Amino acid sequence: MTVLLASLLLASVPTVAPSTPTAPRVAGNNVALARGLETIAVNEISADIHYIASDEMGGRDTVSEEQRIAARFIKNRLVRLGFTPGNGEKFLYEYPLAMKALDPASLSASVDGTAALAYGSDYTFTDSFGAAALTTDGGLVFCGTGERDDFDAEALPGSWAVCSYSDQNIYRLRSRARKAGAVGLVLVPAADADLIADFAERDDAAFAGSVSWPSTGGSRSRAPFPVIAVSAATSAALGVTAESTIGADLGHSLAESRDLKGGGEVMAENVCGFWPGSDPELSKEVLIVSAHYDHVGTRNGKVYNGADDNGSGTSGLLALAEGLKEYGPMRRSVLLIWVSGEEKGLWGSKAWAQNPSLPEGYRPVANLNMDMIGRNAPNVLYVTPSEKHSGYNGLTNLAERFAIEEGFGDFPEAREQGFEGLGSADVYYGRSDHAEFAKLDIPVCFLFAGEHEDYHKDTDTPDKIDCDKIRRVSRTILKLLDALQTDTLDL
Repeated sequence: MTVLLASLLLASVPTVAPSTPTAPRVAGNNVALARGLETIAVNEISADIHYIASDEMGGRDTVSEEQRIAARFIKNRLVRLGFTPGNGEKFLYEYPLAMKALDPASLSASVDGTAALAYGSDYTFTDSFGAAALTTDGGLVFCGTGERDDFDAEALPGSWAVCSYSDQNIYRLRSRARKAGAVGLVLVPAADADLIADFAERDDAAFAGSVSWPSTGGSRSRAPFPVIAVSAATSAALGVTAESTIGADLGHSLAESRDLKGGGEVMAENVCGFWPGSDPELSKEVLIVSAHYDHVGTRNGKVYNGADDNGSGTSGLLALAEGLKEYGPMRRSVLLIWVSGEEKGLWGSKAWAQNPSLPEGYRPVANLNMDMIGRNAPNVLYVTPSEKHSGYNGLTNLAERFAIEEGFGDFPEAREQGFEGLGSADVYYGRSDHAEFAKLDIPVCFLFAGEHEDYHKDTDTPDKIDCDKIRRVSRTILKLLDALQTDTLDL
């Protein structure tokens, strides 16, 4: 999820509260529901989350080999439970992403057109911005440490900006150099720094590649702007000395070129399991339950496990699948979908919403989404859209009924869940996958337990997860699905 202050959770959204929707009559299959609820167990949830969020899964970045393994783990569970493929004859729903990965064989650099530089010892890239096809040739102008006044807009056009680097913000230096008209940025080591070693892990990103949502051709992206770091020996060859003055032409030129690997496209994967309904007509109406199974991967050698974000929702959805197996067919069909690319920009849910994969004649009628449901106080849970949100609907109304803690409310079937009602998560309405499903013009409901100090850190590990809280959220959703089996839906 995108970073927001946790304190915003309790902030009210300045919208006009709509009239309270009339929730469907709670009338499901009590015997089947009891079977389904009973099988949703803490020990199974714990086993799943310790696998999904293990170090070996590498943070499940979109797209990565570890994420592909996670997808097949989920798929195999669905096969064992007897689910039908949710994408025609396939469980995996593929969608294309643009891929930029540097070709190591294409690298070339030289000083004054003759002195060849070796990648990895004489120069290196600083991050994934190196993944671009370009050739850059120009003179060299010294720009000090890269303060705003160090960039001379008259001297720089057509030349590389050369900056003495220790630990400045590279993005700021890059922006200033580009704005001043430089053709690229060269970072030379300050004092005894070893920039080649310092960037040894970061430059891998350029070769591993970066993914992005495919361009529609309507947007105009900026031209690539090269940033390289060099060794002390290369710095001397470029003419940098202790006496170099800001704005001085260093009297040498630098040529550098690189190219991309072929292809330019990679397929990302959602996992879709279909639970067909039993009613000849109502089965055409599909209830979607979603959770994203990706996280942010491994950074600088540290695994970002993503146990809560969103190993918790991933495991909760697997537990729900177990509950549906014991429940048996509902009157309406259910689609369980584990989406990828949420951390990149809701890519997996966006891809599905733009091109739904349902049997002919079937249509989605509602979406329930789970994200970060395994941390914070055991009785605290949030929902959006709340009654203060313009999108408030009968789905949220039902969730509020089934999530109430014992001693709150008048619904005996809800009391065992142990939540003090549902607080507002309206500030997160556009931050998780339900936002894309809402574009299908269906009611959505997002359950969320709040941010915490380990959010998007390598300390978001399975040992900190409240698996019983995940169990109770999953049971709440199964009860909600059961309640949505009435003859008509008025959400």
